[in-house]
Amino acid sequence: MEQIPFISSAPNTLGIELELQLIDPRSFDLTAASDELLAQMANHPIADRVKPEITRSMIELNSSVHEHPMGLLAEMREMRDALVEAADAVGVSVAGGGAHPFMRWQERSISDTPRFQYLAEMYGYLARQFTVFGQHIHLGVKSGDEAIKLLRRLSPYVPHFIALSASSPYCEGVDTLFSCSRLNAVNSFPLAGHMPADVKDWYQFEAHLAQLRAYGLAESIKDLYWDIRPKPEFGTVEIRVCDTPLTVERACQIAAFAQALAVLLMREEDPSDKAWLSYRSNHFQACRFGLQGSYVTPDGQRLRLMDHLRALFQRLMPVAEELGTGDMIATLRDDAMRSGNDARWLRNQFHRLRDLPLVVESMSQAWRGESPQVAAPAEPTAVLRRRIRATSEPMQPLSAAEPGVTATLPERLH
Repeated sequence: MEQIPFISSAPNTLGIELELQLIDPRSFDLTAASDELLAQMANHPIADRVKPEITRSMIELNSSVHEHPMGLLAEMREMRDALVEAADAVGVSVAGGGAHPFMRWQERSISDTPRFQYLAEMYGYLARQFTVFGQHIHLGVKSGDEAIKLLRRLSPYVPHFIALSASSPYCEGVDTLFSCSRLNAVNSFPLAGHMPADVKDWYQFEAHLAQLRAYGLAESIKDLYWDIRPKPEFGTVEIRVCDTPLTVERACQIAAFAQALAVLLMREEDPSDKAWLSYRSNHFQACRFGLQGSYVTPDGQRLRLMDHLRALFQRLMPVAEELGTGDMIATLRDDAMRSGNDARWLRNQFHRLRDLPLVVESMSQAWRGESPQVAAPAEPTAVLRRRIRATSEPMQPLSAAEPGVTATLPERLH
């Protein structure tokens, strides 16, 4: 059996990747402008950390390695500003969000790299439907065994990451009724999902991958579209379920949350095997209902995800204070509990504007760090495609869940 070398990293270090939307500033649809944007940035100091993605309407920002999320935030703000300046120069806009609200997958163009062309040939239309946008969070670990241990311990908290980051309620002009519709595209791939429950150390992971190779089911770790997977060449565990937030501030707050959670969990016991029983149901609930979804704990208790998350934040705060990230995590907590996630903000924008292109404009303004300035149209605009009326997240209204808190979201994001 071939051994997979694992490059040791300093524990508790972190980095992120952000997949971003390239927007036509006139139609607010996606535009195939990644080649022009990459050429514009070719001589910039951060050029090696701006990369193409599977279709030409996408771009990816990669951070460097950080010990503290505040350093990550400073870097991401600089990278955002450089990207926005280059995008302005080539006549496009940039936005976060897990999915473009009204793009059509048929109109997407595959990037001209060998791997992306292979994926297009292998997966057909799924490759173009994969024009969705996620945040990946890398957490440093010292060994392969530590990576598998952390991966297993993080797995029961996948719904928390989904609900906190959800920002893809609209797809192809329709309110999907999901907080996170993006993961439905990811889950179409045959090796999506989670690491097998019986893999408990690095040797067993190597054996599992060797078996997949022997059966012709995978060639490398890149073929594993797991929610969380090891990244041995980086020495990290990679959390892959987050939608790209609308701002770099929220992205770095979620990274700080992941770092503190990893520290907390590595001090605790491995979850029982029963934790995997509710994995798919909890995953669906978080995608569909966001913070208002139901959550089944490893011991079989059923409660609202928001309530479980509230208790988790209480456990996390002492760790956050140790790490010096108490303010960032408290801000994430307060925003989530009072205002909900970015999906809720986007629905609020649509309720106000009644026009999805104007919602996309507000997304691009939020990414620049500006408060949305678009005004609601004086008269109803023509509908580009069929839309379902945006609804608040089900199960229990926010105003009922939190006495004294209104469901109207602030105009300022994060």
